[in-house]
Amino acid sequence: MGMMNVREIATEFVDLWDDLDIGEINTLLAQNVSLDLLEFFSAYAERFAEGLPEDASVEQLRGQLPNLLIVGYIIRVLEERMG
Repeated sequence: MGMMNVREIATEFVDLWDDLDIGEINTLLAQNVSLDLLEFFSAYAERFAEGLPEDASVEQLRGQLPNLLIVGYIIRVLEERMG
């Protein structure tokens, strides 16, 4: 099998992530993400949620959620380029 492309890697990761329980997710995060970055994303997610209208529909949330996910991806890409 050849090298996986970015979409295949993302799909594989999401499939694995969906099967993890809370303890496994916490362990994975503790081993791979700094506390500073976790705090940043917690604060960013809070601001993200506050920016949605109180009566936001599921469709509005679906429309905005990809932006939140892409922020994490871009930070990761920048980390790789800096390191």
